[in-house]
Amino acid sequence: MKLLYPTSLKLDVERLEGFGVTLHPYNVHKPIPEALIDAEILVTWANTNLQDAAKRMHNLRWIQSLFAGPNDELAAGFPANVVMTAGTNLHNETVAEHALALLLSAARHLYEMRDCQNQGEWPGHLGGFLPDRPKGSFTSLKGANILIWGMGNIGRTLAPHLTALGANIRGVGLYEEIIDGIQVQTNAALPNLLPQTDALIMILPGSKATWQALNAERLAMLPKHAWVINVGRGVCVDEDALVHALKNGIIGGAALDVFHKEPLPEASPLWKAPNLIISPHAAGGRPRYSEALIAENLRRFLAGQPLKHDVRAGGMYSTLTSGKNSTLKASL
Repeated sequence: MKLLYPTSLKLDVERLEGFGVTLHPYNVHKPIPEALIDAEILVTWANTNLQDAAKRMHNLRWIQSLFAGPNDELAAGFPANVVMTAGTNLHNETVAEHALALLLSAARHLYEMRDCQNQGEWPGHLGGFLPDRPKGSFTSLKGANILIWGMGNIGRTLAPHLTALGANIRGVGLYEEIIDGIQVQTNAALPNLLPQTDALIMILPGSKATWQALNAERLAMLPKHAWVINVGRGVCVDEDALVHALKNGIIGGAALDVFHKEPLPEASPLWKAPNLIISPHAAGGRPRYSEALIAENLRRFLAGQPLKHDVRAGGMYSTLTSGKNSTLKASL
């Protein structure tokens, strides 16, 4: 039995030895070599050859994506009998850290200080003697009301750091529940939650249900000082509505790591929108503990047991495969 692993990142393949399968590196940007086309297992990361693989790898039985949301793998056309598992939890720490960085930059106006630095200007209005957490502003995490929209594994990783800095955390998810002491409600509660929010952190997956979930109506529900942080999926934000909200002072600002189209087109109005921090899909891109997940699922696969994070089991994942969404890179 052959397992193909990508050379697009450094894997400690020694941890995958001893399972009775042969390990073969492959280039994710070139067609699968004929000598490897009969492989049963394919590990993927940042592939551009998936459609070719779907047409030619007739013996394939399992794909282990290292993305948390394998949009590209799901859209490539692999047969329904090919098990597909996601890299769930591999990006929790890095995405949570990036979200925290964007949040602190927004609260402390680091983006504005950098702009002044590039112009050789002293941003005196941001320093010196200032009031502590003036009403109707977002200047500190201490006492701030932070709403995590998409309270999954990344949100659970991020929340303790926000709590340690004194923030009040609430979440929105699929169900009403208590997660690690945080009250989580459903989308139905957004009209009540958004007006009380100082910073909205979006960690939603890309799906038909989340397409432009943050629209003009919901942006208008936020306080005028509120910030939006998106480290989930670009398609979850109505970008035109966001630009309008920023230009007209409907919200205080936004920090985006993901976009409808990436790289962000030169003509996008987001580049010139006020109080907007842009990062180039940098939150993830560094899967941690990949070898442990591959090894665990490999053990299960060889034993005929259900695999962890099977995205096709029970319709767990809804992919976007048409229109603008077809350009969306795999989820991190």
